[in-house]
Amino acid sequence: MTSFHFQQIARDGRARAATFRTPHGEILTPAFAPVGTQASVKAMTPEQVSAVGASLLLANTYHLYLRPGEKIVAECGGLHRFMAWPGPILTDSGGFQVFSLSDRRQVDDDGVTFRSHLDGSSHRFTPEKVIAIQEALGADIIMAFDECAAPYDRNYSEKAMERTHAWAERCLAAKRRSDQALFGIVQGGIFPDLRARSSETIADLGFPGIAIGGLSVGETKTEMLAMIDLVTEVLPEDRPRYLMGVGSPEDLVEGVVRGIDLFDCVLPTRMARNQAALTRHGRINLRNAGFASDERPIDPDCDCYTCRTFTRAYLRHLIVAKEMLAATLTSIHNLRVLVSLMSDLRQAILEGRADTFASDFRRNYRKHRSGEG
Repeated sequence: MTSFHFQQIARDGRARAATFRTPHGEILTPAFAPVGTQASVKAMTPEQVSAVGASLLLANTYHLYLRPGEKIVAECGGLHRFMAWPGPILTDSGGFQVFSLSDRRQVDDDGVTFRSHLDGSSHRFTPEKVIAIQEALGADIIMAFDECAAPYDRNYSEKAMERTHAWAERCLAAKRRSDQALFGIVQGGIFPDLRARSSETIADLGFPGIAIGGLSVGETKTEMLAMIDLVTEVLPEDRPRYLMGVGSPEDLVEGVVRGIDLFDCVLPTRMARNQAALTRHGRINLRNAGFASDERPIDPDCDCYTCRTFTRAYLRHLIVAKEMLAATLTSIHNLRVLVSLMSDLRQAILEGRADTFASDFRRNYRKHRSGEG
């Protein structure tokens, strides 16, 4: 029996329901992965993350390399033991974080030299080093090293794509562990011909899964969806597809109906720390004075611990009083919204009504809902 197995269970249009088996358990797709950047989902315990129904967590190679260091994580038994998460874990390659450093990095064909955002110290990532770091961390799913470019610069997007392809081959050659699935990453900005070429190249290299990078980095929503449409038309059907860094409710729905299987994003927990709650009808500002005596839960239709236990009035009180519990309770709710949305989408696919589900969602969802609730 192989460590990894992706089996498509049902298809409705381009939407897929599948089972992705890993050494640490199954992922029922489509699925949303909460982000635990530094081996921790902010403001939440692993038990709380599990209780919202999450099956996959993401941790960040760049941040864990800098602090505490992959050797310490390995000495402590790897990420699963280190962060007390028994289920599947995915680590990114650090490519996007290095891209975000802008004036603190220097890219060449061999790799990237960058300065730490913590202390300014100099470091170098190559494809081989990034694979070694991720093998030491011990996640189930690891990413090839890629270069993420600004979406509208065609010349640089093409150079970055070509580097990404060359680095993908080096990552495959450097990989040693058989209990980790290495995903290749598609790049190419917002340029259809580059995206098509990148999709074909990465698919032909034989990765067991394929990620779509370089989206939600400044392009319009229309441009992002057009690239997803194009890429999922080209990618093979027999491997999981992972859309990196995308996680608003509306984007998850649009991604699933276009054939995406896996998502991750910091948005739900970041919004929670900024007093915003997600619902399937829009976003709510919990600091709104109108909630001062509101005895309703955030969402009467939500089954999360927060909505079963606390009122909007109490949550607003915690926020105004600057109590840490506010971030925890709102994070529980926000993550449950996205995880349950994925579960309901999966059920809709199994029942052959994905398009109807998506149409109903679009009609009822207002991205910038006011605070009246």
